[in-house]
Amino acid sequence: MLFKRTRFETEMQVRQDEVDMFRHVHSSKYLDYLLHARFDQMERCYGMAMEEFLKLGLGWVVKTSHIEYKRPLTLSEKFSVTTWVENMHGTDVEVRFEMRKKETSKPAAAGWCTFTMTQLETGRAATIPNWIIEKYAV
Repeated sequence: MLFKRTRFETEMQVRQDEVDMFRHVHSSKYLDYLLHARFDQMERCYGMAMEEFLKLGLGWVVKTSHIEYKRPLTLSEKFSVTTWVENMHGTDVEVRFEMRKKETSKPAAAGWCTFTMTQLETGRAATIPNWIIEKYAV
């Protein structure tokens, strides 16, 4: 299936508890930002919130993640997280992302994650149904 790779954006702001002793966002928080943006966009942009997957007995787990840190985010800084579906195949979806500082539009981070669809009851990988692929192929 061909993916249009439509980009969706979520705006965020750095909170005090996300800043480390070097006075910038700790590297572990960037994956949290990505997940927050994806949950927002699943509901707002794709029309299928995470709760809908849970009702179907399905979930998503991170299989692989890659983050390139370009510029640090700092306390109270506003930024955007833009994501798009690069590909879906079998049990996996590859999501690309970039995080940009709002004030300068300069990149703070970029990367990709592979998420695997799982059956909640068994914890095993599940093939992504065609109707979900079609919904996310925008």
